[in-house]
Amino acid sequence: MKIWLRIRHPLAALAHDLLMTPLAWFGAQWLRFNFDAIPTPFLQAAQQLLPLVLFVHAACYVRFGLYRGVWRFASMPDLVRICKAVVTGTLICWALVALAAQIGLLPPVPVPRSSFVLTGLLLLLFLGAPRFVYRWFKDHRLYYRPGQRVLIVGAGDAGVLLLRELQRERDGEYEAVGFVDDKDNRQGRELHGLRVLGRTQDVAAIADRHAIDMIFVAMPSLGGERMARVLRLCEASGRPVRVVPRLDELLSGRAQIRELREVSLEDLLGREEVTLDWETIGRCVAGRTVLVSGGGGSIGSELCRQIARLGPARLLIVDAGEFNLYRIELELRRDWPEVSLQVFLLDVTDAVGVGQVFATHRPELVFHAAAYKHVPLLEDQPSTAIGNNVFGTMTLAQAADCHGADAFVLISTDKAVNPTNVMGASKRLAEMYCQNLAARSHTHFITVRFGNVLGSAGSVVPLFREQIARGGPVTVTHPEIERYFMTIPEAAQLILQAAAVGHGGEIFVLDMGAPIRIATLAEQMIQLSGKRPHQDIRIEFTGLRPGEKLYEELFHEREQLQPTVYPKLLLAQRRTLDWGAFNRALEALRADCRDRRDAEVLAAMHVLVPEYRASGSEGGQGAPVQATGT
Repeated sequence: MKIWLRIRHPLAALAHDLLMTPLAWFGAQWLRFNFDAIPTPFLQAAQQLLPLVLFVHAACYVRFGLYRGVWRFASMPDLVRICKAVVTGTLICWALVALAAQIGLLPPVPVPRSSFVLTGLLLLLFLGAPRFVYRWFKDHRLYYRPGQRVLIVGAGDAGVLLLRELQRERDGEYEAVGFVDDKDNRQGRELHGLRVLGRTQDVAAIADRHAIDMIFVAMPSLGGERMARVLRLCEASGRPVRVVPRLDELLSGRAQIRELREVSLEDLLGREEVTLDWETIGRCVAGRTVLVSGGGGSIGSELCRQIARLGPARLLIVDAGEFNLYRIELELRRDWPEVSLQVFLLDVTDAVGVGQVFATHRPELVFHAAAYKHVPLLEDQPSTAIGNNVFGTMTLAQAADCHGADAFVLISTDKAVNPTNVMGASKRLAEMYCQNLAARSHTHFITVRFGNVLGSAGSVVPLFREQIARGGPVTVTHPEIERYFMTIPEAAQLILQAAAVGHGGEIFVLDMGAPIRIATLAEQMIQLSGKRPHQDIRIEFTGLRPGEKLYEELFHEREQLQPTVYPKLLLAQRRTLDWGAFNRALEALRADCRDRRDAEVLAAMHVLVPEYRASGSEGGQGAPVQATGT
């Protein structure tokens, strides 16, 4: 029984072909005489030769593999095999009959040579047509009810593959209606029975005209702003939009064409993904002891994930937040059980605790992600902000220097450039300390600076999601406010790349493309939720908050920006200063922070960071620490 179930389809196909062979043989005789009655001598000769014709063609069918394929998926390779088998069988039959008649094995028989040619042509039709008709019948799911009507954006290879996957689905959940594509040579063409109905700019009108329920975007090689434009046009149609996986995921086998996903905010923002040198990064991290401060936060936790993939000898995570630390430890022990992992519930300003960790475990790479970053909250608490962001950095940097770490990477922000708030000024001061300590240490002190990170804790994206879920309004501080954005994985990759190629004292900056208007971001997030901005959900402008700028910058005018060997990674040169005077000023600032003298703290920050211009302030009193060089 099991053998019968396993071979029943090839046997059925063979039986069909054996039946078609005599039909084609006698049909050829009939055609030869213009559809009139076949004369008796010719009919008798055809009957005598039928066993030979049947045996030779059957042997050719098997020899050329007509039964390797399945009719359900008949394609061009199947047609090629049929052609080879029919041509070979026809030639063999003609040669055998001619040879047998010549040497007297057979009496001369009145079989015209044209009969063999006509037999071959009829066999091509009789063997090929049923296979492709059967596939067409199954692909159009005549046995199944129609599902949701789908429009496929992209009539290239990915679009055709997606259509075939949809046609093979037995449950009939989706019914493809047609394509849209921007290429001129595809307009009006028909692919697998579906027409290219127009261009992407007309997708909304096409969706209305054909009663489309969903739109599937099958353009995996399209990236950046071009993909964002296509997705915005599709979103404007008001239909749910799904996207095929990216090209690198398809090529690597991590995803399949039918694994459609929802449109993400990253898709709509149109950022080109940054591809960095993972081979160099891997050599930097593999087999080494790595410490990540702030490892439970958004950036820190992603750093830990990326590092765990690269096979460190030991991963040390420091964080002052108990729940965040517990969560990342649980995840890493589950997903990378082979990684030697230790976690420390520790504040980076605790010099004794930090010193014990460094003395015991001797980390070779240090990634400093622990920081306070909420701008309005820190404006009223400068002692707290600077105590953590500046002196926490100093504590960790001094421990790295004292215990011989190879590299220390400070994670900074674009708000450190010409800062107008306490948070930005504190990060700039931390940059200055690490850049200038690098010239006095065997440890490579490297700074990485980037803009806003999509979805990070405390960022605008989670706030907007919460406001949209409540039905609005979505609050934006100013209609023209802009920010640079990147994804959390991109941020982690940039940090790792900087650690791999930095020599100490540099500031690495990611080329983040054009800044994005926050109002546009709010509108796109509302559209992603299936609502209409300004209609279903209002956007309110509340005014700039204390310390907030309309536009952020990624580098200072005196930081000579230079390219690196990595296209999206730029290098800003450090500015040197009087190290002795700088350290004396820092110790005075530390005392002011410890005693919570906020006014003195702010005054000192204006001196230490000359470009710091707080909102509504003309700067502090006193002479700035003298900067030299570039």
